[in-house]
Order: sequence, then C-alpha cells, then structure tokens
Amino acid sequence: MTARLSLYRKAEQELYKLDRSVKAQFYDFCHDFRKNPSLPGFQLKKLKGDSRIWSARVNQSYRALLAPTGVDADGTESWLVIAVRHRKDVYEELQVAVNRVTGEIEFVDLAVVGDSALRRAGITLTPAEPDATEAPAERAPSPAAEPEEPQAAPALLAAYTADQLRELGVAEQLIELALTVTDSTELDQLVEGSPLLSKDILYGLAAGMDIDEVRKEITQPVELGHEPDLGDFAAALTRTKVTAVDDAVQAAIDEGDFRAWKVFLHPTQERIVRRHYNGPARVSGGPGTGKTIVALHRVKHLVEQMPPGHDKPILLTTFTKNLTTDLRLRLASLIEPELLARIEIAHIDQLAARVLGENTAPGRGRQRVYDNVALNEMRQLLAELDDRRWEPEFLLEEWEQVILGQSVPTRSAYFQARRAGRGRSLTRPERNHIWKLIEQFTARLDKLGVETWGQASERAARFEIERAAKIRARREYKEEVGGKDLIHRDNSSGMRYLGYRYRHIVVDEAQDLSPAHWKMLRAMADPDLPNDMFIAGDTHQRIYDHQVALGALGINIRGRSSRLTLSYRTTREILADALRVVEPRNSAQKVGYDDLDDGTDNLAGYRSVLHGPAPSFTPYDTWDAELAGFATTLAAWRDELSTDENGSPRDPSGHIAVCVADRDMVSQTMYYLITKAGITCAELTKDGPKGDGEVHVGTMHRFKGLEYQRLAIVGASDGIIPRTRVIDRYRTEDPPRYEREQRKARSLLFVATTRARDALNISWHDRPSPYLPI
Repeated sequence: MTARLSLYRKAEQELYKLDRSVKAQFYDFCHDFRKNPSLPGFQLKKLKGDSRIWSARVNQSYRALLAPTGVDADGTESWLVIAVRHRKDVYEELQVAVNRVTGEIEFVDLAVVGDSALRRAGITLTPAEPDATEAPAERAPSPAAEPEEPQAAPALLAAYTADQLRELGVAEQLIELALTVTDSTELDQLVEGSPLLSKDILYGLAAGMDIDEVRKEITQPVELGHEPDLGDFAAALTRTKVTAVDDAVQAAIDEGDFRAWKVFLHPTQERIVRRHYNGPARVSGGPGTGKTIVALHRVKHLVEQMPPGHDKPILLTTFTKNLTTDLRLRLASLIEPELLARIEIAHIDQLAARVLGENTAPGRGRQRVYDNVALNEMRQLLAELDDRRWEPEFLLEEWEQVILGQSVPTRSAYFQARRAGRGRSLTRPERNHIWKLIEQFTARLDKLGVETWGQASERAARFEIERAAKIRARREYKEEVGGKDLIHRDNSSGMRYLGYRYRHIVVDEAQDLSPAHWKMLRAMADPDLPNDMFIAGDTHQRIYDHQVALGALGINIRGRSSRLTLSYRTTREILADALRVVEPRNSAQKVGYDDLDDGTDNLAGYRSVLHGPAPSFTPYDTWDAELAGFATTLAAWRDELSTDENGSPRDPSGHIAVCVADRDMVSQTMYYLITKAGITCAELTKDGPKGDGEVHVGTMHRFKGLEYQRLAIVGASDGIIPRTRVIDRYRTEDPPRYEREQRKARSLLFVATTRARDALNISWHDRPSPYLPI
C-alpha cells in the first residue's frame, strides 16, 4: 500500500524553525511513509481526543501529526501532515476541523496557549502516551494542582459574543478561549497556534476594528459562499492550501530555510491573488500589509495559467532599479526558472528607454538627464531672462506633471489642461506666460542634445499609444473584411504580427509612477481582456511628486479595489508612532492623501499583528554628539545579533541599517562609523547595497521597499526633516504647494520608520523634526 502526503501551511512554517538534522529526518520519514504507511517503525496511532489525528514516529523525539483525507481508486491513501512536534508537546486535545466560513481544513494547537488562559477556560491538556519502547516523557503539572491565581482582569474581547466570533470565522476550538484572554500577551500565545484566519480576526478585534470592519476586510474576502459539509475532509482538502510532499522538496528541507522556498499568504491576500478581474484591479494598504507579496503571487498565479510558450506575456514593473532587483530575487524563489523566463521584469524608466530604442534611428537618440540637471538649466534660463515671477521648481513640475503628463501639444490645449493636485490655480495670462517659458526651456534642452526622463516617458507613451491605435485599426479592418486580405494589408502597412506587448501587467509601488508612465502601460496591454492590469500601492508612501487620477488615464479601477489592513512586518509599537507621522492627532494638522483615482485614502483599521519594544527617541545637543551616541547603539545591536537563540555565531550583516536625510549625511555617517566606531558599512545605492558591511547606510529614498530587523533614523532635526529652507518660501506665496511639500516630507519619514521590523531608534540634534510623534 502506498500513500500521498501533503503539508498543511502551518506545518511548513514550523519546519523551517527546526534543526537541520530534524528536517532531514522528516524528509526520510516522508519518503518511507509514501512507500508504505503501514511500516511498524512509524508506530502509527490515533490520538484519543480527536480520532481524525494520528501520530507517527519521525525519530526518537519527534512526531508527525497526520490526518487521513481519503483513499484513491487504486488504493493510494491520502494524508495531510498538520504538524511536526516534539513528543512532549503532543497532547490528546489537539483537534482538526473544517472551518464553517472558508470550508478549509484547520488545525488548532492548544499546547502553545498560556496556562492561565487554559485554566480560566477549564481546559486541561493531557500528554499523549509515550511510545512503549521509550522512557516516559515528563508530564506537565496539572493546572488544577497549581495555586489559585488572583482574580483575573477583564477579558480583552469582552465586547463580543461566541456567536459573533463563530460568524466571523474563528475556529470553534478557540472561541471560548478567545473570550477569556485578558491582555495582549495571552492573545499572542493563543494565536501562535491558531489558523491564519482566526489570527487575523482576533488581532483585528483586539486592535480596535469593529465587527463590520472585520467582516468586510477579513472575513468576506475569503468566504466560501455556501455552508460547507463540516464532516467532508476530502472536499475540504481541495479548498485548503497545501503542498505535495515529494522529492522536489528535499533540497528546500536540506537547506534549512522554508521561507526562501515559499512565501506565505494569509487568507485575505490569497483571495485577492486568485480573483478573476474584468479589468484593472488595485490593492492598497499600509507598510507591511503584504502588497508586494500579493503582487508577486499574482504574477505567479497568472504565469501558471498561461498556455505553454516561449514569449513573455507578463510584465512586472516598479519605479526604481533597486526595487526591481529585489522583486526579481523574490520572484525567483517562488516559481520555476522556465516560468520565470516568461516574465519581463523591468523598472519603468528601463521600459521607456526600450520603447524609444525601438522607435529611434541609430545615432539619433538623446542623452537622458535627471531632474537636477534640468532644474539647473531652468534656473539659468530664468536668470538670463531676469524672470522672478515663477520658481524654477514649480515650472519644472508644471511641465512634467501637466504638459508632459497629459501630452499637451499646444498652448490652446494647455489653457484647458486639468491641473488636479497642483495647488494654486492659474489664470489664462499666467498659463500663456508659463507656456512661453517652457517653449524656451525645451528648445534649450534640444540644443544641448539632452532630454529628461520625464520627456523620455512621454515620448515612449506616445509611441505605445500609436502602436495601440494601429492594433485597433487592424482589428476593425479584420472585422470589416471578415479576415480576407489581412495578410496583404499587414505586409503593406508594416503591421505583420502586430499585437499588444503584454497580456498582463503587474505594478508595484504604483503611487510613484507619473501620468506618462501610466499612459505608456495602459497602451501596452489589451484593455478588452480580463486581468489586464494589477496595481499595488499606498499613497501614504508617495515620496515623489507624481499626482495621478487613474480613471482620467483610461485605467478604471472602480469596483475592483481591495484594501489590506493588517501589518505582518512592523510591530504595533512602531506602527503607532509611524501613523502619527502621516496622520497627526492635532486636527489642525490634518493631512490629505488621495487614492490614485480622484478620491481620498486613509489608514483607518490599519493594525499590526506583532509586538516589540517601543521606539526610542534620543535628543543630542550637536551632530557630533549624535554620531557618537547612535554608534554606541549600533555596536550594541551588532553584538546582540551576532549569536542566534541557541548561542551559535551568526553574521549580523544586512539586519541593521541607518537612515538619513541626504547624501551628505550618508558620507558623514559612514566616515564616522568606519574610522571612529570600527563598524563596517555598505551604502544603499540605486543598485542595492554597495559592499558587504555590517550596517547598511542610505537616504530615506533608498529604503523604499526594504526592511531591517533594527533601524536607526539619525539627524531627524527641525530644518532637516523637512528642509525648511526649501519649503518655507511656499508658506505664504503658494499655500497649496506648501501643504503638498509637507505631505511628501511626512510620507518620506513614514516610509523610513516603517522599514524597522523589531527595533527603531530615532535621534536628532538641536530641535526635533516637527513631524516626530513626541
């Protein structure tokens, strides 16, 4: 008799925490069990508490807990590995069931729940009988024999009933326990052994979400749609996220890192990934909610649905080069090389440059320059004209965001151009004056033989729009003639085999793309086909001044937007202070954020599922004193991370970072750490970390999309964050622009603070930044 083994997702998470030797022995167990599950050495037996759970011997100390899920017509048995436990942690009260909301199999482990919570719920855990060939395992003391504890504090979830938790989807075995926990520590212990849906629901309620919010944002996205048969394990298994155990997993087990093999999705995230959309769709959410993970799994899902081929029908893109490199590495850990080869992974400017290269004769291309070069040229032009009416920064942004962003071709068209999000309104004479200045400015760039990346994106968008128009014309002609004479027309018009570049486009960090970028992307995928665009972003993290309304650019996401609210990266303590950066408590300082589609967005309901130490806020009198102070903190962090939980040496490199406001402070910080503190550094660049130093150092812009166990933000002083000498001139002459610059600076600090996973230290010299939550 043979067997088929599958891994429950929680079992996978447990496996990467085990010692390498245990993982290897577990693989040997799986190999032998699949060949013959009846071998006496497995000592296969049912637990007394739930007859559907069986215990099988992996080695002298560890047991695999399994649930039979059916027998095939050829007699092959199907088993689900639901946990791998040390024998002393195998209790008779372990249970497996079908969730009444999702219809999936759920395993509940009460062994990790704190004694006080179990005692209040009247639950006593009974260790399973040890193997007859082994010495008896020590029994845990009976809770009834322990001293009576003081009167318990009020229940943390006292406002809710068992029926409400049941309706939301909390596992039945956890409901009474959940209603007895009295603080966040007990809740953390409870959800440690909980199914993911129960974990999200209980954390959401404990964090302040009301019943309707939890139902809408956590439960509804994963509802089965009908009442499942709670006794039909075979049907439940088809709805449960499992992984087949075969020889292909041996390398992953031997490497000892299941996280590199697979990224886990929570139920709400998974439903978004697998949903069928009849047009462009968007997922939003604060830092750490898994938007990028969802985007990567969306790519994986789409490429797995594609018919065999060698083309690249899927595009994965984002704003910067270093983020693109990170996305490529993470995607490579999710899918097989042959599928990865069918995905185009490119940052948005790289994509625009490719389009221009295809449409520009050799030797006729222009050198592309960054905005700082263009800004200098604008300053020189205004100085030569002795024109002090407009700031050069304002003119450059008006050109890129309005004129280039909307491909405004003429002065009369500029008079009618939409300027949403640009601040102060302009009269017709003012627009006329600005148009003349822009004409002189672009002529100046042409004479130098250069163009900005904004110009390049606008030109690329025009080429792609023209290409899309030809594709539509070809389709219309084909429909008109019924397919006749199409080959002759293609040959004569140069449109042979012309088609859209991509079948699916997935965009990460969408809030940073410009209108020209969006127009180019819209033209690259067929708008008449489903699942054409999938967009992930958060406007609270917009650190570049690109204001867009997707609907106005032909990308209609209405009715196809999802929102993630639970952070799985940043602790509650860090998150609480980070939220006060972008959403100050003082109502007079209310900050408005858009939703990429002419609406407003907020972070209501945004919560963390993690606990950790509160962020540290440290003042210093001078910059030199601050350098010395945070260097001491970094040295302590490095020493703490140099050993693992077992006391074995560990390389702390890449786990600690320092975030500063500008490049000059990067140089000063690295010089001090290397020469005075003896701490090696690697600078964060657009291509990623440069070097292999222990501590990564970079500007706030470079931390987008990254995360570190411990992070120090230094130089967070008034006048530096924000640069008041830059934005104060707008305070009276252009208040809307002033507010926009303030919002952008807040977003930059918000991004920086939420890169910290476990510990955050923020310091300043002289006066603190007005954005700090102190």
